[in-house]
Amino acid sequence: MDFSGKTVLITGATGLIGSTLAETFSQAGAEVVSAVRDISRARGRAVAYDAAKPLNFDFRADYIIHAACSAHPLAYSTDPAGVMRANLTGTMNLLDYARETGARMLFLSSGEIYGSAPRRESGFTEEETGQIDPMNPRSCYPESKRAAETMVAAWVKQYDTDALVARLCHVYGPSIARSNSRADAQFLRKAVSGEDIVMKSDGSQVRSFLYVRDAAEALMLLCQKGVRGQAYNVAGHWVHSIREYAETLARLAGVKVVFENPDDAEKAGYSRVNRAVLDPSKIEKLGFESRTSLEQGLTEMLNICRNNAMGW
Repeated sequence: MDFSGKTVLITGATGLIGSTLAETFSQAGAEVVSAVRDISRARGRAVAYDAAKPLNFDFRADYIIHAACSAHPLAYSTDPAGVMRANLTGTMNLLDYARETGARMLFLSSGEIYGSAPRRESGFTEEETGQIDPMNPRSCYPESKRAAETMVAAWVKQYDTDALVARLCHVYGPSIARSNSRADAQFLRKAVSGEDIVMKSDGSQVRSFLYVRDAAEALMLLCQKGVRGQAYNVAGHWVHSIREYAETLARLAGVKVVFENPDDAEKAGYSRVNRAVLDPSKIEKLGFESRTSLEQGLTEMLNICRNNAMGW
């Protein structure tokens, strides 16, 4: 894909997905502007950004990728209000910026918006919705993502803003921060250190997994070919349980998987959805193909982190 001569604004550009997007867009010829809290952590051109505060940008972008979000369990259990504030205020401000400047905006949502629903082997399609308990503080993440998606639909309808939604499955890769409280980040820390991987559940939850490089390619494709006002699942056909993920990583790292009970804060941040599988048919019709299997992705991730190439 060629983005030569285009300016791409990426919020959360030092995160798992944002940092990979920044790299791949740069390789595709774009000028990338990283909108981040800590400018010192960003590469290239960067601007200060706080999703909960008004924008103060003095430039125009051709594309806006809204990837900034506190997407980890500890935030859900200790700062649910902050999670909602950033998702809602940040999205609204960026939609107004896109409306005023004529940029195309891609909002990064989550497969968690599907909530709990009857088991579907083929996965959720974009037309389906499940149930989410609005009085559970853990719902701060999926409910604010849902509301932000409705903002996208509203701005498209009322203001003809060029915006669309990407619903990401469980994305993993070496660009995840060491400090992230997600289970896969904890697994990776142990594996890189040569220690046994600690699981704090039975690992029976099933997810669609997608390697971060494949996810970045899918998002770039949506920027070029996605239809405004529509949502797309960003997933492939790699479906595994959390336990399978942990056991594969442990085997590659030469360690074992052991089990411990979670503390109350950890338990409060866990998703209660047992099966979160997304149907990728819609984005595949645009030409997307997920090429990296779980074992291939985990092998590459482990090697990169062991070599400290991503700051591990």
